Amino acid sequence: MVKKLLISLFCILVLAVAGSSLWVWQGLKTLEQPVALDEPVLFTVPSGSGYGQVARKLEADGLVADSLWLRVHGRLFPEQTRLKAGEYEFTSGMSTLDMIAVMVAGATKHWQIQFIEGWTFQDMRRALANSERIEQITTDWSDEQIMKAMGAEGEHPEGRFFPDTYLFTSSETDLDLLRRAFEKMEEVLAAEWQSRADDLPYDSPYEALIMASIVERETGAAHEREEVAGVFVRRLEKGMRLQTDPTVIYGMGEKYKGRITRSDLQTPTDYNTYRIDGLPPTPIALPGREAIHAALNPADGDALYFVARGDGTHKFSRTLQEHQKAVREFQLNRRSDYRSSPAPVPDSDPETGEDEQ
Repeated sequence: MVKKLLISLFCILVLAVAGSSLWVWQGLKTLEQPVALDEPVLFTVPSGSGYGQVARKLEADGLVADSLWLRVHGRLFPEQTRLKAGEYEFTSGMSTLDMIAVMVAGATKHWQIQFIEGWTFQDMRRALANSERIEQITTDWSDEQIMKAMGAEGEHPEGRFFPDTYLFTSSETDLDLLRRAFEKMEEVLAAEWQSRADDLPYDSPYEALIMASIVERETGAAHEREEVAGVFVRRLEKGMRLQTDPTVIYGMGEKYKGRITRSDLQTPTDYNTYRIDGLPPTPIALPGREAIHAALNPADGDALYFVARGDGTHKFSRTLQEHQKAVREFQLNRRSDYRSSPAPVPDSDPETGEDEQ
């Protein structure tokens, strides 16, 4: 009798354990099922959050039906409870375990911001200020404060930040992105300076950066960069003024309203290369790697002038007489579909400025 009772109790116990195991197994299997989402969901793991807190937050946000099974999973696999803080993107079709794996790996959501070649530093600052995803800490900083934070106290910011597309996470600030762009420009300029052509009229990488910024603003067609740089280098070598409109525009500042006149070309500023000899005191824009390379590896030739054709390219000339003929052909009798590039800077031509007068 006792023996039968013990056998019965044992069977009941086995069935209970089996039933519990099946229940747990089925519960854990739900973590492998895809989650249906109408659109990607951003999920934030605050710094210092424990695994249990995150599990309950996933349940509260409707990303898991019952956080119990996540907590059980954490007990069985403690190595998967080490979640990294940050902002994550979950998409339809991911399982709960996929979400956990993403947070364990720290694969946070990355956003992007683009700084365009030819932009000014103020354009760059506006782009940062307008980005809703970047934590803003330099909004009220002066340019001087920013350069001090870069370790370049007292230096001018123009042209010192590399134009590119930058990925960032929600934990980064506008200062972090500025520092990355500053350091990348230092790296790119140093590398290009090391591979520069011989006998260039620059005393320092900074002077090459100034030239690169002018090339950037003058060039509508990428394949012409070296040729445009060649014209300006030869003019420097011959003691001729650069006479390039983008420097005039930069020196005008807020006075520039989309057009420059003959009076503007004759008004002295530190940047008016119709009135000053040599390079302006600072860059006038953010030059890209190709413009920097062109400034340091200008094309050989004997052209000293160029004029916009109106299709984004330029006509290069050796003599002033040839150049004036080209001006009459392409500028004084502009084609109906005339375009200049890059916008919004007008095409500018050494010795003329005719296009905006």
